[in-house]
Amino acid sequence: MPHEAAAGDRDAVARVRAALAAAGLPDTVRTFDDEVPTAAAAAGVLGCELGAIANSLVFELDGGPLLILASGAGRVDTRLVAERIGSGRIRRASPDFVLAHTGQRVGGVAPVGHPEPLRTLLDTHLAAYPTLWAGAGDHRSMLSISYEDLARVTGAQALEVR
Repeated sequence: MPHEAAAGDRDAVARVRAALAAAGLPDTVRTFDDEVPTAAAAAGVLGCELGAIANSLVFELDGGPLLILASGAGRVDTRLVAERIGSGRIRRASPDFVLAHTGQRVGGVAPVGHPEPLRTLLDTHLAAYPTLWAGAGDHRSMLSISYEDLARVTGAQALEVR
């Protein structure tokens, strides 16, 4: 990884930690030796169920970002989500779009720590797990959080997304 990307990733993780602190939450960020850029990789390293991984997926909706915090155990049905939120087409965002709106690279996007608040949807399937794990700003870091705290800190709308 180029030096600038490493420095940017460290800054992104610091912004995630600051967002957790600002919300009155403990710093639960863990950094691993190996990258955990996918839900399967993270679940393997953490020893948790795939469904307890809260993927931070950025989509493009009407030219702006839509963050969907989705269980790693399933795929987001964008047509279903568009129908449920009464909107048009939802498209997977490009890596440049994701970085521009989150300050974080795809594979390490956190639910918090973005330059501006993002419209956020929270997969109701995640409520089944007492502890959730989400990216923390880079490919090596994860944070743990409860469903309730994740909803509160992100201002997310709970929605069935699959």
